[in-house]
Order: sequence, then C-alpha cells, then structure tokens
Amino acid sequence: MDGGQWYDADAGPLVRPYAMTGGRTKPGPHGVRFDLIALVVVDPDGAEAAAESLLGPEHRSLLGLCRAETQSVAELAADADLPVGVVRVLLGDLLEAGHVRVSRPVPPAQLPDERILREVIEGLRAL
Repeated sequence: MDGGQWYDADAGPLVRPYAMTGGRTKPGPHGVRFDLIALVVVDPDGAEAAAESLLGPEHRSLLGLCRAETQSVAELAADADLPVGVVRVLLGDLLEAGHVRVSRPVPPAQLPDERILREVIEGLRAL
C-alpha cells in the first residue's frame, strides 16, 4: 500500500458476507443443512430462466458453476471464493426456488466392502 491507498485485492471484498445473505446465517425457512460433501446440480425441470434473472450475482455465479458440472458444497465455496456459510445460505435460496437439486453422498455403510474393491483391483492388474 503506497500512501495509504488501497488498490484492487488490497481493499478486500467489496460486499461483506452478511450483505450477500441479507444477514441470514441458516439456509432456508426449513433449516436445510448442507454437508460439505453434499452434491449440487442444476435442476433441469426447475425454475424458469426468467426467474433466474431476478437472482443476485452470487446466486447466478453458483448456478453457473453447477451448470458446468455437479459439485460439492465445498467445491462451490472454493470456486466462488465465498465462505462456506454464505454458500450454504445461497444454496438454500436456490433449492427453495427450485433452481437446484441437492443429493447426499452414499453413506459409507452402503459402499462396497474394501476387500471386494481390492480383489477387483488385483484382477484388473492381472489382465
């Protein structure tokens, strides 16, 4: 910083997180909880494109990231360069408006046994 003036990145974020979420800290009126590994995808049968134009820039940014590929909540926060708490609140808005779908990852108890996976790997190596 020369002469006490801030330039670009030195100034910090232009919009504070509480302003992006309207002061809210919890997603949606239903208290939906988004795990860091929950997967988010744009709902093809969701809200109309006209409704999307009414969204804020952060909401549209998250939708754009989800359109490119299915992403976890943690990936969205990193790619959007937003705090995870803010992303959770914004995703709650998008879910409530019907823009996105959120799926929970497969619980570890339902995943194949590690022994079976090792046998498959050994079988593939033997080919």
